[in-house]
Amino acid sequence: MKRIKLLTIIVLVLVVSAFTVKGVISKTDKGYKVGDMATDFKLMNIDEKTVSMSDFEDAKGFIIVFTCNTCPYAVMYEDRIEALNRKYASKGYPVIAIMPNSITKKPGDNLDAMKMRAKEKGFTFPYLIDKDQSIYPQYGATKTPHTYILEKTDKGNVVRYIGAIDNNYKDESKVTKKYAEDAIDALLKGEPVPKAKTKAIGCSIKA
Repeated sequence: MKRIKLLTIIVLVLVVSAFTVKGVISKTDKGYKVGDMATDFKLMNIDEKTVSMSDFEDAKGFIIVFTCNTCPYAVMYEDRIEALNRKYASKGYPVIAIMPNSITKKPGDNLDAMKMRAKEKGFTFPYLIDKDQSIYPQYGATKTPHTYILEKTDKGNVVRYIGAIDNNYKDESKVTKKYAEDAIDALLKGEPVPKAKTKAIGCSIKA
């Protein structure tokens, strides 16, 4: 009997260890999932004023994109992020871009560099810095770019889509699936998002 109990304990320890050695349990629990309520933030914009989602009183939702200056993937998506804002801000879904990287590890992503990049590209959306790196972990963002579509409801901002902007980071002309646009178009029609989660492709966020 004692031997059976001992074997049971050993098996349980091995099972738990298998999931915790590489942090599998903690990783799966990190960040928002589709359907979760996203809390607001208050981050510095490139004009050195703070921006929150609550500032957008007439918004129906938000396109939150974690992006930066230094990642080649993020650079390839800059024009597409700008196009999303130009297409959907007037319809109630503005882009809010957030730079999540440690500027110690990536000096090219500091606030002055962000200001310069925004001016060069003519960004029409807020470009915020997650200076203390407290916001991107809440979302569970791991890449630049990593996109979250939120719908504003009476209860708060609900996460409706997480993942990539589209299915071809290399060549916009070869995109066959516009995941972010499809999600927003569905929400504007009051319909379910056709594909609520995809794999974000990009550089890992530098903590």
